[in-house]
Amino acid sequence: MAAGLGLGFLAVLVIVLWISSPYPDSGPGGALHLAAGLWLLAHGTDLVRYETLSGVPAPVGMTPLLLVALPVLLMRRAARLGSACGDGSDGDEVLPASAVFSAVTCGYLAVGSLATVYAAGGPMPADPLSAAWHVPLVAVLAAAGGVWVAKGRPLGPLPEWVPKGVRRAVARPRYALALRSGAAGALVLLGGGVLLVGASLAWHGAEVQGTFLALTGVWSGRFAVLLLALALIPNAMVWGAAYALGPGFALGAGATVTPLGFEGSAALPLPRFPLLSALPPQGPGSPVTWAVGVIPVAAGLAVGWFAVRRAREVSYGETALTAGLGSTVCGLLTAGLAGAASGPLGSRELARFGPVWWQAGGAAAAWTLAVAVPLAVAVHAWRNRPAAGTGDEWHAPGTRELRWETLRRAAGAPLVPDRAPVAAPAPVPPVPPVRPQPQPNPVPVPEPDPEPEPDPVPTPIPDPVPATPVAPPVLPVSGARVLSRRRPPV
Repeated sequence: MAAGLGLGFLAVLVIVLWISSPYPDSGPGGALHLAAGLWLLAHGTDLVRYETLSGVPAPVGMTPLLLVALPVLLMRRAARLGSACGDGSDGDEVLPASAVFSAVTCGYLAVGSLATVYAAGGPMPADPLSAAWHVPLVAVLAAAGGVWVAKGRPLGPLPEWVPKGVRRAVARPRYALALRSGAAGALVLLGGGVLLVGASLAWHGAEVQGTFLALTGVWSGRFAVLLLALALIPNAMVWGAAYALGPGFALGAGATVTPLGFEGSAALPLPRFPLLSALPPQGPGSPVTWAVGVIPVAAGLAVGWFAVRRAREVSYGETALTAGLGSTVCGLLTAGLAGAASGPLGSRELARFGPVWWQAGGAAAAWTLAVAVPLAVAVHAWRNRPAAGTGDEWHAPGTRELRWETLRRAAGAPLVPDRAPVAAPAPVPPVPPVRPQPQPNPVPVPEPDPEPEPDPVPTPIPDPVPATPVAPPVLPVSGARVLSRRRPPV
């Protein structure tokens, strides 16, 4: 389903552009073959262009990174919906993650194989070897991400087959902080690349506009060029980041654009494209181009700031190690993005186009390492500084936490501070029992004479009286002393 939606979207887009074109080169079959080739290119597959001026087949290996979002989002959504089908709410069987992952991936790869065979008959067929590993790689990563999201993003321990030492090492907090700080540094580099590309396009606005209008004179062609330029904006972000790092990016064999200079491109037949019109002028660098070094410094500051833990018991060595690991993560992410954003556009001069992945990754790791480690140690020292105006180290901030941590490690169990003693109630003196006093003998009273009985009178029948509720009997209280009631004297 995901593969069909992606192919259908590109097929409709290509057919619309083909219909609106005043000079179509082929029929609808050629447009559909081209759509299949573009779908494979969105997965990173290299295409081969046979219609060249020299007659030599030219590879096309630069993938528009914005186009990659189409298959990734569709595949991720398919895996997430497949995992949510059998949730057990209505008595359905809960589908295991492995079953959903296998079903979605196998179906996607089957459609990818058919698309590779179909694109072979078009103007730009796909390289079979490149498609054999690019399409499965994108499908596996996207399906795994969708299943992981559908299962609630679990972050459980590693499987049992992983060595115990590796599982213990990964469980430490330093690795999560390193991933977070490295991702923050990579995002800062990409943001700086966006600023560079936008500023260069605005600075060379007249050249960019002239190139855009000179490519074609019909609205359908200009719309196609605009779509291609928008799809290459993420690539330009990575190029800008590589330019700010220092290694720059290649524009063919022997031509490299760096902040220190732009040499060796006079003889290259650069394609006429709006984004290439925003390149810096040829010649040595200037203070304006050298100022781009602020971007990697900002990335190093971000890595160092996010690498500091807020716990006071962390040592300086642990903080420096976390910052170093974050710089390594930033370098790996930059290298991966640089490799994905570059590729060949020809067989000779344009065989190298874009940044070199290992140069960009190494420069990112070196820049961030030089800035992140000192900053992380300084921030750690600032957060654990002693209280101002007191020379007593016993009451300094963080000292109490360190003492408790030392005691906990020595005892081997968490310590609970003793509670304040509760004052015992004051003793109540015992009450002496009250003894009954002897009562005097009663005095005899003479009885009066009996009166004569009156005549019997009929007794009236009284009206019924409502029953009065009887109170429940009072139970004796155990343990209480019952005092004898004292009678009044007669």
